[in-house]
Amino acid sequence: MKKKILLLGSGELGKEFAIAAQRLGQHIVAVDSYDNAPAMQVSHEREIIDMLDGTALDRIVEKHNPDIIVPEIEAIRTERFYDYEKKGIHVVPSAKAANFTMNRKSIRDLAAGTLGLKTAKFSYASSLEELKQATKTLGIPCVVKPLMSSSGKGQSIIWTEGEIESAWVASQTKGRTGASEIIVEEFIRFESEITLLTVTQKSGKTLFCPPIGHRQERGDYQESWQPAEVSDRQLKIAQEMSAKVTKELGGSGIWGVEFFLTKDDVYFSELSPRPHDTGMVTLAGTQNFNEFELHLRAVLGLPIPEIILVRRGASAVVLSESDGKIPIVSGLDIVSEMPESDLRIFGKPTTRKYRRMGVALSYSSKEESLSSLRKRATLIASKIKVD
Repeated sequence: MKKKILLLGSGELGKEFAIAAQRLGQHIVAVDSYDNAPAMQVSHEREIIDMLDGTALDRIVEKHNPDIIVPEIEAIRTERFYDYEKKGIHVVPSAKAANFTMNRKSIRDLAAGTLGLKTAKFSYASSLEELKQATKTLGIPCVVKPLMSSSGKGQSIIWTEGEIESAWVASQTKGRTGASEIIVEEFIRFESEITLLTVTQKSGKTLFCPPIGHRQERGDYQESWQPAEVSDRQLKIAQEMSAKVTKELGGSGIWGVEFFLTKDDVYFSELSPRPHDTGMVTLAGTQNFNEFELHLRAVLGLPIPEIILVRRGASAVVLSESDGKIPIVSGLDIVSEMPESDLRIFGKPTTRKYRRMGVALSYSSKEESLSSLRKRATLIASKIKVD
């Protein structure tokens, strides 16, 4: 059952997916906007294009005639996916899912409006004046996000009126597609936030991974741990929400569904139709299948009977501190001495400040506390330098 898979986006998540696919004998064509992206280093073929250029996207789809298209990033002309589906190409999870989830407006309107899921109060703004009005309606503090972005790009929290203009500028210059409409959200004073990795299957029940806790800075994930401490009641609510929205969008694969948890409530936050960055903690062997293996099996239609928590784990990102080319990695000898630990260096060809260059992992099958695991993962990350 060898399939040709066109991977749209070749970062660190795409690299781990490509490795999983290679292990099951699949053919991978890795696509990104720059050469030697991480997934290209472990794929059979590569293409370098601007995926927001619909003509260029059509060209490589026609050239490679893939069986499956797997999007890994948001900055893609996803409306083309409907045409590819009509031609018999399997778009993951589905053309509808890719289109809705690549744009925060579409998925928020679906979740809060059509499905009635509990979300933070929100508004949209297409100008600085509309943003100012939204802050009056929702109150300060509030959160500003471009409709299309990832890894915190263009996101900011407005704490005072004096920060409104700078938040607007950031949203227009740092998002995936440049200047565009933005979403403004009520600031939820949550106690914790979790990712609930959800697996939908072609034929089989929807499965949930043990919840993953995570911490963010600058809108981007810094560390994650599994399993997160969640009450049975709140976990059930999150699972019901996740099952509802993934069923509506359709298709098979893994979804990263994010929630805010307060003392009493569960708020739907965001949804990604692919492996999630916080889910890299599963590379620590916390489950019987990591998130990339689960995604691949669901994509190929292979049955997944169950997902089992094998051991506790934690992850912490390795960030670069400066701009440069030909990154040099140091500190491997130090972290190699640490027990029950692991490391992934992504192989990105250039660095820039705060760019994610690797992930440190810690794990334990004993009763070691999550706090201890988090400290070890963070310590490992601090000892590695990629600059």
